[in-house]
Amino acid sequence: MKRSENTYTDAQRGTHMANANRIAGAIFNYRCLVALPIVLLLIAGIYMKAAENKQWMVEVESRATKNNSSSECNLFRGRWVFNNQSYPLYKERKCLFLADEFACEKYGRKDLKYQNWRWQPHQCDLPRFNATILLNRLRGKRLVFVGDSLNRNQWDSLVCLVESSIPSTSKSRQIIGNLFTFKAIEYNVSIDFYWSPLLVESNSDDPVNHSLPDRIVRVQAIEKHAKHWTDADIIIFNTYLWWLRPKMKVLWGSFESPDGIYKEIDMLRSYEMALKTWSDWLEINVNRTRTKLYFISMSPAHLRGDEWGTSANQNCYKETEPIFQKGYLESETNQKMMRKVDSAIQELKSRDVEVQLLNITQLSEYRKDAHPSIYRKRRVAITEDQLFNPRSYADCAHWCLPGVPDTWNEILYAYIIQYGGMCRN
Repeated sequence: MKRSENTYTDAQRGTHMANANRIAGAIFNYRCLVALPIVLLLIAGIYMKAAENKQWMVEVESRATKNNSSSECNLFRGRWVFNNQSYPLYKERKCLFLADEFACEKYGRKDLKYQNWRWQPHQCDLPRFNATILLNRLRGKRLVFVGDSLNRNQWDSLVCLVESSIPSTSKSRQIIGNLFTFKAIEYNVSIDFYWSPLLVESNSDDPVNHSLPDRIVRVQAIEKHAKHWTDADIIIFNTYLWWLRPKMKVLWGSFESPDGIYKEIDMLRSYEMALKTWSDWLEINVNRTRTKLYFISMSPAHLRGDEWGTSANQNCYKETEPIFQKGYLESETNQKMMRKVDSAIQELKSRDVEVQLLNITQLSEYRKDAHPSIYRKRRVAITEDQLFNPRSYADCAHWCLPGVPDTWNEILYAYIIQYGGMCRN
């Protein structure tokens, strides 16, 4: 049978295939050459961000060391040591006032090792928490946590740490609006939490209905909240998670006025503006000889398993061990925000207002195992799709109790008891 003129011989077909392979290889090599600088830039960006993060940590830790009574004692640099003999410091089921959002054992968590880790600073020891000593030191005083749900998490922890040593007839808790109050009646001590997630006024200030898609903040308005803290003897501030979006809608004017001016501003700039309002309020209103001021640094969320050696779609769900890599920091931890806090604190110091930064970030970064994950009360019902993918609704921002916030409070306790409430520079 005669071949068609368009039909290739085997030799011709082989030649064309070889040419096609060379062309494909050239295209592949070209794409690689084009992509390689992009990949290298991405890698360089990650390393530069990590280096920037570590540099900020070094600066703050160096200042913390100088602030403490011993030049070798840095409470924020250390390691987690497993200790199931003397930890946890209290039992979850015996804490009468523990919020269900943090009660992981109650909501089905079986692995409880997260309760048994003790923070060990490298060159000193944290003083053992003693509720009676703390309550005596606070006798007749008011301590207030001000901020978001992570400060609520720490407030719950401190209440659990002290309430077991108080008879049931001598303690009470009440919630009125944004103010959560625990009273140790015999000691005349009030340990409070005030819900103010952005410190300044916002449309997220309702303690229950605050999850709004369009967040609006009045960066120059703080008095509505601040009047509830003015008489406090110790105030512990935080604000971080609620700012995490590229831009914030800022309002000049009141929410009630139709003449208000709204403008979208870069998040970091709006955060800086809010801290300026906070700083100015402190300078004018705080009794400097009486009130001790603290600011809690950012609390990390563990959302990217590829950063601690598992898959990219893994988060804190099913994690049961800390991270043991020394100096581990997540790439998503926004140190630029904490630099703004640090700058505000240093500026306040120049105006003779002392605020102690409690840098709990690094020690908390190691604890991917200690979040509620799926073991907590949910405000919104779980969907059928979510049930098939538990990672999709795991809470990797807050912390189980007993747990990591107890260590934050052990450090706060050290400052109140051992350093007289404040380490002066």
